[in-house]
Amino acid sequence: MVDPDRLTETFLEMIRRASTELPADVVEALDKGREAERRDSLAEKALVTILDNVDLARQKVAPICQDTGTPVMWIHHPIGVSTRVLEKAMVDAVRQATARQFLRPNAVDTLTGKNTGVGTGRGIPFLHFEEWDSPDIEVRMILKGGGSENVGAQYKLPDNALGAGRDLEGVRRVLLDAVFQAQGKGCSPGTLGVCIGGDRVSGYEESKRQLLRPLPDVNPVPELAELEARVLKEGNELGVGPMGFGGRTTLLGVKVGVLDRLPACYFVTISYLCWAGRRAGVRIGEGGDVTWLS
Repeated sequence: MVDPDRLTETFLEMIRRASTELPADVVEALDKGREAERRDSLAEKALVTILDNVDLARQKVAPICQDTGTPVMWIHHPIGVSTRVLEKAMVDAVRQATARQFLRPNAVDTLTGKNTGVGTGRGIPFLHFEEWDSPDIEVRMILKGGGSENVGAQYKLPDNALGAGRDLEGVRRVLLDAVFQAQGKGCSPGTLGVCIGGDRVSGYEESKRQLLRPLPDVNPVPELAELEARVLKEGNELGVGPMGFGGRTTLLGVKVGVLDRLPACYFVTISYLCWAGRRAGVRIGEGGDVTWLS
């Protein structure tokens, strides 16, 4: 039997971790970027400031960024566990996290312009439920900031202006165009979550799911692994740099997934995650034991 109160407590701790502690692989990538920049350049200074901020947030148990973003979560659950119970526990956790200032009140009524004040609203948090055969409950989450969300993009191939056809070369061209068009907005250096295919809705969901992948991992599909590595390299050669100040560190990672598509459609969907690549996860065993996931 799932204990709703224990679920809420566990979800609250997961949110705290995501908001205040940057994953080790993201910190390592930022530090590597700092080392790559020219000494005393604006790019180096920006990355030094970012890393100092990350360290201070961890020490003070405070949000890494004032825009704590939208909680986006994928919840796997066994047969027989109520998604309504899970949803209520998660909504309660988001509200408690907002009250404790791990999250900023980020839910605004679109029609009235009024903030709900509790961090939740229609579609916030975003929850994606999937049933699986394991007896455990597993939750993976990202906190998706508004600035990075604004520079997300969806391309429809072919794109004649970019010379991008319906192939991986065309995908490469639109990914680099998206990075160049952002020009540091969305708080670069960032990570691209990409979906090739799908429809306009599923493409965005899958592109965000790709952002759960650790930066050092390698795509199991060889041609996608090659694409990810090439776009990461070429994206960092665009000269946009941290916060658009110029430099060698524009991207921290590129993660690409694929969905099947309709014959008439070939979408490439890009979700951009800022340098504050806030993700966290938890696995709750059948007996209630908790394992934290990065």
